[in-house]
Amino acid sequence: MVREPDDPVNDHVPTPHTATFVHSGRAALRWLRTPLPAPPASLRRGPFQNGAFPSRLRSPRLTALLGVALALAFGTCFVTGLLDHLIQHPPGWFHWPSRPVWLFRFTQGLHVATGLATIPLLGVKLWSVYPRLFRWPPARDPAHAVERLGVLVLIAAGLFQLVTGVLNIALWYGPMHFFFPSAHYWTAWLAIGAILAHIGVKLPIIRTGLTHRPPNAVPPGTLTRRGLLAATAGAAGVITLATVGQTVAPLAPISLLAPRRPRTGPQQLPVNRSAAAAGVRTLAADPGWRLILDGPAGTTRLSLGDLAALPQHTVSLPITCVEGWSADAVWTGVRLRDLIARAGGDPDNHEVLAESLETAGLYRSSVVDPAHAHDPLTLVALQLRGEPLHLDHGYPARLIAPNRPGVLQTKWLSRLTVRPER
Repeated sequence: MVREPDDPVNDHVPTPHTATFVHSGRAALRWLRTPLPAPPASLRRGPFQNGAFPSRLRSPRLTALLGVALALAFGTCFVTGLLDHLIQHPPGWFHWPSRPVWLFRFTQGLHVATGLATIPLLGVKLWSVYPRLFRWPPARDPAHAVERLGVLVLIAAGLFQLVTGVLNIALWYGPMHFFFPSAHYWTAWLAIGAILAHIGVKLPIIRTGLTHRPPNAVPPGTLTRRGLLAATAGAAGVITLATVGQTVAPLAPISLLAPRRPRTGPQQLPVNRSAAAAGVRTLAADPGWRLILDGPAGTTRLSLGDLAALPQHTVSLPITCVEGWSADAVWTGVRLRDLIARAGGDPDNHEVLAESLETAGLYRSSVVDPAHAHDPLTLVALQLRGEPLHLDHGYPARLIAPNRPGVLQTKWLSRLTVRPER
């Protein structure tokens, strides 16, 4: 039988272009596996010489166990950090609920607590692989060079995330000559990508390390590998207990390293950004202050007395900041859904743009979606713990809503714009 030129049976015959591509790919693989030239012996000094790292505690099993712990810790930080980013900058498909009211408190507290506990884990993991950074030659071939470059990216990204994270929760931005949220967010993607690539490359070694128990080669009476792992876990535990009190109030007395205390600040509540720092002291204290309520029914200007004359409601809600601290508080004010109705809107279908007296800054306004706008716990708060709001807590009026980051709980309100959900 004679086959036609376009017979599907002939489709497997390689074209000249396909053959060239296959040949180039094979040549590239051969080049990647070509050994690099031997290094000069004169460079084998200091950490590059044989026997420079005599510790017997290092082993593939120790490195594998620490690596698993680090992967879980960084994975937890990545997921919770990504969630925080989506809440603050929600794409169209993302919707964050208003209940339970403690959910963001839990996820962000977990994010910061896990990040701090990761510090000793990363330190010991780097110690366990430190001699490999000085292996000679630095790379056996181009493929090995690419692998080692990926390890350097992983180390740099991991250290950057932990160092900048600690600086952020301490509100110490002087050493960071860049915008922390953006840098932290994009480096997190770089770090998690490097971790996944590293696991893919090292998976056979990881399996061997986890299944093979090397003999205890350290002299009796000295630190063992098991003891080193226990000490590392203990250090992570101590750091957690010494800081998590900024989220878990009952542990505050023993959290000596916590950057914030739940009841430290005006009206027993911490403050991140004061009225002076925001440049609103004069405007907020002006007797002529009015809250502009704009919506389908028109524009209304409400004085503090007008707001106080409306039905008042008292709720107990935590305020949670992205730095990891949170504190319970009792707020009194006007339900946001009542103000939406007053402006001619529907709390089920309208969102609210809440604007501050601040004239600059990324967080001078926030959008309250219908899920939070409709919730009866969402208030334009006028009082904190039964007293008028302290100036640093948003006097004369501020937003307080369940299950939202503190940066979205807009203080020193100047305008509420009711509009259809976008």
